[in-house]
Amino acid sequence: MPSVVKINVLTVPAEQREILEQRFASRAGMVENSDGFEWFELLRPVEGTDQYLVYTRWRSEQDFQAWMEGPMKAAHQGGGQGGQGGGERPKPAASASTVWSFEVVQQAAPKQA
Repeated sequence: MPSVVKINVLTVPAEQREILEQRFASRAGMVENSDGFEWFELLRPVEGTDQYLVYTRWRSEQDFQAWMEGPMKAAHQGGGQGGQGGGERPKPAASASTVWSFEVVQQAAPKQA
């Protein structure tokens, strides 16, 4: 069964870029401990767009869905921030979000010398 790739395309206004990057930096370990997780990258746009790409690769669609329904859902509902008494949730840094889904059909790594 091929791995699956999920790319979350986040439209981020210039004034929110630093906030977005800080939020991703502070979430260290959230996805890395999930069953079936294979890879994560946060890609900052260089020119011509205001869209960040959040790249994750998973062993299977089922592993991705389990993460979405468990740890990811809890984190985005404030479950990772000590419960209900924390006040209002922070405003999202992104103004829009779209998820692209792919299956890995070919891959290559550098040849070892």
